[in-house]
Amino acid sequence: MTKGFDCSTPLTIQTAAAFAKDGYEFVARYLVPGGAKALTKSEANTISSAGLNILSVFETTASRALGGRSAGLADGDIALQVAKTVGQPSGSCIYFAVDFDATSSQLSTVIDYMKAASEATPGYTTGVYGSYSVVEAVRAAGACSRFWQTYAWSRGNKSTFLHVYQYLNDVTIHGVGIDYDESYGNEGLWNTADLPETPLLFATDANKIISFLAAAYDATQSAAARAEFHRLANVLRTASGQPEQ
Repeated sequence: MTKGFDCSTPLTIQTAAAFAKDGYEFVARYLVPGGAKALTKSEANTISSAGLNILSVFETTASRALGGRSAGLADGDIALQVAKTVGQPSGSCIYFAVDFDATSSQLSTVIDYMKAASEATPGYTTGVYGSYSVVEAVRAAGACSRFWQTYAWSRGNKSTFLHVYQYLNDVTIHGVGIDYDESYGNEGLWNTADLPETPLLFATDANKIISFLAAAYDATQSAAARAEFHRLANVLRTASGQPEQ
């Protein structure tokens, strides 16, 4: 079992370090395109550098899943683009929130939403956040492969196949409002700590610029100018991840 939490407040270097020191191993953050609660690439790096893993969850409004298939396709497409922007690696999971007490008559619409969200996020595993009845129905329908249950609206029931369980809401620690979670393995957590750095410049673009420098190099007899053109070419090679020459 792994200790974690979720929050709508971005973590700073100080708060991420404080939670890591307390023994937390992951934090669930919002994979949305903007707004105060949105995870950014900078924050993902901050969280990762503190030694915490990230659990991605997409949620705009609590009852968004009632938009059914069309909403799932749209939200999945947005989540996919944001995941790439913040550096979330393929193979990890994107959870989609059903953050309300869904009735039995609404579950078929929720399932349609989740199936569409899964279709729209190729390269990632897909999960659902919701109550006992939601995760049970979504799993039975085969709409996604990861399950994060909240105790809220679950009426004391807990599914036996969960990857993540949210067991207490509205706690403030280190000045951050959080909910407590625990996970049980294969949750789809991720971080940016082991990802290769993106070059500042694409090699193809760097080489095009270098070809202009080479022409200038050949056109001059000045040793000082040639040395400078050579230096600049190597700066471009380094910035694009190529070896110097």
